[in-house]
Amino acid sequence: MSKHFEDARYYLGRATEHAKAGVAEELEPVETRVKELVGREDEEPEPEPSRLDKLQADLKRIEERAEGEAREAVASARERVAEYRGKDAAAAE
Repeated sequence: MSKHFEDARYYLGRATEHAKAGVAEELEPVETRVKELVGREDEEPEPEPSRLDKLQADLKRIEERAEGEAREAVASARERVAEYRGKDAAAAE
């Protein structure tokens, strides 16, 4: 007998879920119309970034910083090489 009650409870829960979804679907146009009349837009809060998103943003920032530092180091090395070559050319004359 207990199994019958468990089954009935399960199907009652399913029926409730379907009824809730049906009511939400039927009331969606009404909700939209009321929000338009009141002047409220459909405001969905922006979701917080996940851990993966945060890590990807951090890695992107670190990558950009490393690229900038590498460019500066290359530019500095080129300047030193140019100065060195300039001194050699002046000494040879």
